[in-house]
Amino acid sequence: MASIAVRKKEVTRDLDHCDIPYYVSEFVERELGNDYDSLGKLDSLIEKLSENKKHLEEQVLTVSSEVPKRIQNALKNAEDSKKSLSQLLEEETVLSESINSHLLKAEPWMEDLDVLIGQVEEIERHLAYLQWISRIEELSDSIQQYLMTNNVPEAASTLAFMAELDIKLQESSCSHLLAFVRSTVKFWHKILKDKLTSDFEEVLTQLRWPFVGPPQSQAFGLAAPANAPEVYNNLEMLFCQLLKLQTSDELLTKPKQLPEKYPLPPSPPVILPIQIMLNPLQKRFKYHFTGNKQTNVLNKPEWYLTQVLMWIGNHSKFLDDKIQPILDKAGSSVNAGLEFSRALVMLILEKLAADIPCLLYDDALFCHLVDEVLLFERELYSVHGYLSSLPSCMHILSEESCFQRWLTVEKKFALQKMDSMLSSEAAWVSQYKDITDVDEMKVPDCAETFMTLLLVITDRYKNLPTASRKLQFLGLQKELVDDFRIRLTQVMKEETRASLGFRYCAILNAVNYIATVLADWADNVFFLQLQQAELEVHAESDTMSQLQLGQLASMESSVFDDMINLLERLKHDMLTRQVDHVFREVKDAAKLYKKERWLSLPSQAEQAVMSLSSTACPMLQTLRDRLLQLEQQLCHSLFKIFWQMLAEKVDLHIYQEVIMANHFNEGGAAQLHFDMSRNLFPLFSHYCKRPENYFKHIKEACIILNLNIGSALLLKDVLQSASENEPLKPSQPSATAALNELGVYKLAQRDVEILLSLRANWPNTGK
Repeated sequence: MASIAVRKKEVTRDLDHCDIPYYVSEFVERELGNDYDSLGKLDSLIEKLSENKKHLEEQVLTVSSEVPKRIQNALKNAEDSKKSLSQLLEEETVLSESINSHLLKAEPWMEDLDVLIGQVEEIERHLAYLQWISRIEELSDSIQQYLMTNNVPEAASTLAFMAELDIKLQESSCSHLLAFVRSTVKFWHKILKDKLTSDFEEVLTQLRWPFVGPPQSQAFGLAAPANAPEVYNNLEMLFCQLLKLQTSDELLTKPKQLPEKYPLPPSPPVILPIQIMLNPLQKRFKYHFTGNKQTNVLNKPEWYLTQVLMWIGNHSKFLDDKIQPILDKAGSSVNAGLEFSRALVMLILEKLAADIPCLLYDDALFCHLVDEVLLFERELYSVHGYLSSLPSCMHILSEESCFQRWLTVEKKFALQKMDSMLSSEAAWVSQYKDITDVDEMKVPDCAETFMTLLLVITDRYKNLPTASRKLQFLGLQKELVDDFRIRLTQVMKEETRASLGFRYCAILNAVNYIATVLADWADNVFFLQLQQAELEVHAESDTMSQLQLGQLASMESSVFDDMINLLERLKHDMLTRQVDHVFREVKDAAKLYKKERWLSLPSQAEQAVMSLSSTACPMLQTLRDRLLQLEQQLCHSLFKIFWQMLAEKVDLHIYQEVIMANHFNEGGAAQLHFDMSRNLFPLFSHYCKRPENYFKHIKEACIILNLNIGSALLLKDVLQSASENEPLKPSQPSATAALNELGVYKLAQRDVEILLSLRANWPNTGK
């Protein structure tokens, strides 16, 4: 026993030293453990350890003999490296002294050489300068020779090359050279442009350009007289030669620019031949629509807008058929029709920029101008294929002062329209009331007119060039929706006493319609793009929580969510008020039914035919009349919510106030079942296939009250066992299973026990 105590004594480990006793103790414990029979293993264990010891001693002897040799070799290598390094350092010192000596001797030569190199570089610059002058003079002489021999195409090509050289020299600091090149380009450009313009205008005159009438009335432009091929050849030749002057023309001609406050997109100058073709039209425009002419009046913007559209339409076929092929052949990416339209639109923009400040504070004139501009834009894009990336009238209307005025006027006229639509005699009448298929929503005229107003506003601003301007208009639309909701709420409060009246129902239909349309708009691509733009604005300004930003980004919410939520709340409040009103009437009518003599009614076997309880007639008649009335006055979706809310209240009321408050004999239970299943439930069968599912309390209570005696006793035993937590017999179902088997899912076990206690036809069991 003493040996056991010694063996089991714990050996603590010394962490600061090599603790051999600890490791020996661990080894013995691991190898022998608590089994005393294993002491016989000691011989083999000692033998194994002796072999390990012998093997380790051999390894130590081997290593101790090899290590000195390796150390010797390493020391020898280090000595050799040291000698090599010393030798290299000596050589480096000698070489460094030699280089320094050479640099001292060569320094005077380097100074002289630097002077010579500087002189050479200066001579080279002078030579390059002279070469540039010579090159420009050669090109100038070539142009002169070509013009003397009437070789205008080559002269134009040479001038184009000279203009490209001018562009290359723009980074040079040689101001006199730049001035010389520019003056030479300007000199020849004027000569060539004047000559080609004169010839081109002569050809255009032969074509009876410009066409002031529609294409079918044009005398020559698209007709084919005898000399037509020659005229069209000249047109093509001169057009191509003028195209070659485009580069020099852009260098020398500064295009007209509107003030910086107008956010126009960058666009290249109109090509030179189209400019020349536009000259007569520009003269006509300025003659008629500037100065003191009778055609230049602020209240008739449609005159110049319509005139420009007519010019675009009159010349589109000629441009597509005759000019576009020339551009394609010349390798130009310009679209002739768009280029022509763009130039004429610039006339409109200049005119608008001049006129708008004069009528900015005259609401009628300004509103008329905006209307006409929007009509012009619509036709320009839809009929003539104008591109949204090009300058347009919307850029002028987007200027800050003009845009704010537009917003103000838009809001003012929208509010006036809302006043008139709500004060109209037909405000609450649906204009489709006599057309059943169309009048599903039963939308009053004021709501439909209001949503049409919002739709028109959307059409008016959807082509604005920037998302920020569109978002400001979206904000206006939200303001108008909220204002209209407040007006509807005010009218609704006036009608609260007649919550089942025609006007109250019309207001409810209006609220539902607006919320439905806004929810549909939220999925429209245009408003989804605005939602993305709004997300970016809020993310930059940090005005929304991370949760709200996440909802916007994931499309869980929409730009109209706040408005829709307010409208849905108003709709729910109004529906609740209607349901409460009808329910009060039903409760009043059900008072006699509640006092029915359920304990003394004859059984079903004692009656020839079951008939409705006379006391239930007022309640059911009230229900029927109100359901019919509201079905006619509310739209389908609202009426569905209404009858379901009402059914829920009626179900609970009859269950709590009629069933749970009375006792029933067999006849009373049968009568209740007949009244409910054959009279109450069918009232709602017009609106759903299984109306009893909306009266689960009543349906299940009738099941319990009408169980035969045997089933009722068995159920009572099961429920009693479950309430006393008694173990179930092998063949006995659980309380929940027993109730489900009977078709009872809604009622709680305690409620079923109460219902069973309300039965009066229990047999006398002697208990």
